[in-house]
Amino acid sequence: MKKLVALTLLIFFNFAFVVNPANAILEKKKQENEQTILDYVNFDWWKKQNDPYLEKYIASAIKNNYDIKTAALKIEQAKINVLATRAGQLPVVAVGAAPFLTKFPEQTNTQGSIALPIIAQYELDIFGKNWDKTKSSKKLLEGAIYQTQASDIAIVSLVGSTYYNIVKLDKVIEIQEKLTKDRKEIYDLMKVSNQEGISSTSDLILAEKSYVLAQNDLIEYQKNRTNLLNAMAVLIGDSPNNIEEYKRISYDDLSSEIFVPKEISSDVVVNRPDYKSIEKQLESAGIDVRVAKKEFLPTINILGMLTFVAASSFGAMDWKNAFSILGASADLPIFTGFARIASLRLQKNKYEQLLAQYQKTNITSIQEINDSLYNLKSDNEKLENNIKAFDIQDKDYKLSQAKYKTGVISKLDLLQQKEALLYMEQNVVSSKLGCYIDKISLYKATGAKI
Repeated sequence: MKKLVALTLLIFFNFAFVVNPANAILEKKKQENEQTILDYVNFDWWKKQNDPYLEKYIASAIKNNYDIKTAALKIEQAKINVLATRAGQLPVVAVGAAPFLTKFPEQTNTQGSIALPIIAQYELDIFGKNWDKTKSSKKLLEGAIYQTQASDIAIVSLVGSTYYNIVKLDKVIEIQEKLTKDRKEIYDLMKVSNQEGISSTSDLILAEKSYVLAQNDLIEYQKNRTNLLNAMAVLIGDSPNNIEEYKRISYDDLSSEIFVPKEISSDVVVNRPDYKSIEKQLESAGIDVRVAKKEFLPTINILGMLTFVAASSFGAMDWKNAFSILGASADLPIFTGFARIASLRLQKNKYEQLLAQYQKTNITSIQEINDSLYNLKSDNEKLENNIKAFDIQDKDYKLSQAKYKTGVISKLDLLQQKEALLYMEQNVVSSKLGCYIDKISLYKATGAKI
């Protein structure tokens, strides 16, 4: 029993010794990958927004988002493809064992023998075909890395946009609750006025309708916020059941001063990850065209075989029992059903498609940057105008308050002025958060190089 316990403990400690270092290596690699993502998504730019909650959600998305995890696996797949392609540049060696019985004519006895063949085959890559295949797969790997970067930047941008839309709805809902309360008060006043014959039934119906519509708007805003919180949960790899715990910055703590760049360098376009990705795919396709042309050239192989044949396994590796062959061959298919011609045309067609996509990506990148920059400038001007309009309405409302206190206007008139002020505040909120989302659009359009 003691021996069994000792053996169990020995196995356990040996297993722990092997597994723990492996886990440590995997954890270190995971942290390095996360740091790499933080670097190319320009996490410092997100820190400049001075919002710890937003930083937390961005970091959580980088760590837990399933699309980001899938993209990382695609890079591993591309790396494996490079290894598989590189194997074509190396010799192929096979070892076997072949036991057999031999009976010669006019003899009754049989003799057992064993053969141990060692076969090596190597294609002389004098035209560089296999080397080009490896280069092509490496270009695809580089393209996959850039494509992953573009995808991760898009996901991080979506996290930021979703977050700011939630912040906007928080404030809009707060204002809408005041509007709903205001309209309820207007409706109650109208009801009293109608009973006293001061206001018409038509005015009462309009007041009730406005109150009901305000309630519906409030419900719609609350529904949209819940949907956005659920979307945020998916983006950060969390359960939607936890959305009530999601904290965010208050709208009132957001700065109204929006920095608008005067211009964006043209170098940003050629450094966008999606642009570089299609560029690498185009280079790979060009190499594939060259490979397809080289398929028309002969294939030269070197073949070597060393076989040990002996009556028993004891003498199987004896040099005197060895049988060897060394030779070479040159193969040039004459007719393959036009397969090589079709392959060349296919690769050329693929190259032309990627070339068109490359050119489209170029002009699309310029368009996205110009649109984002123009939208930011325009929405910033709109924000400034809405702030001015709000300030004017606020002065008008304060004047109405003074008139109400002196009995110049009714409470109904004062409530209507307050309602107009709340509407103006909603416009300011939408414009302000629109600028924040425009900044993220510009961040995405520049490939996080803003």
